[in-house]
Amino acid sequence: MVVKFPNVEEANEDGLLAIGGDLSITTLTEAYTHGIFPWPVSEQYPLTWFAPNPRGILEFVNYKRPKSFEKFLKKTDYYAKFNTDFEAIILHCANVKRKHESGTWINQAIIDGYINMFHNGLAYCVGTYEKGELIGGLYGVSIGEIISGESMFHLKDNASKFALNFLVEHLQKSGLKWIDTQMVTPLLKSFGGKEISRKVFMNKLKQLSPSCSRIEIFDS
Repeated sequence: MVVKFPNVEEANEDGLLAIGGDLSITTLTEAYTHGIFPWPVSEQYPLTWFAPNPRGILEFVNYKRPKSFEKFLKKTDYYAKFNTDFEAIILHCANVKRKHESGTWINQAIIDGYINMFHNGLAYCVGTYEKGELIGGLYGVSIGEIISGESMFHLKDNASKFALNFLVEHLQKSGLKWIDTQMVTPLLKSFGGKEISRKVFMNKLKQLSPSCSRIEIFDS
């Protein structure tokens, strides 16, 4: 059964649109193709779905690399791979401690749901490696031309930035123009991420094809 979400304009001022449901492939696909994403607020509460206003995106025309990162790229021996170690990457994203955060929204249900998406070609990951060791990475959803960034982690300096840069370069080669980041973190802002209104976001989303596969660019 296909879940029907409310219109995104019905979201409250915090972006909360709906409560309940599951994290099946059908539900997640319906959500992302309509500008909605899950964001659990607590394991003590039902699943929550958001469509915030404003919305974070990274348009590649505005993509920039900080000068310090440019210098790092010239000397690093890091390398990146697509769609390798998805489970390890999402687990690191869930477990790596972050400044100013006491917990994680990536609970076991989220982990299981996105692993299922990955095995069905609807999610991707980028891993950053050094001497064969996974030291950073990110994962997200890839439904045709709809590409989102969900979370990232690093165990060594610049490892998550390296993964982001690798992702953007490959998406640009594929002809895509932007990626949904949902929110704009300080890191994303430093690379050109910005906020746009939900209305503008939805108009941009409608121009993308969920059935036009871009997954081939993620093959390592």
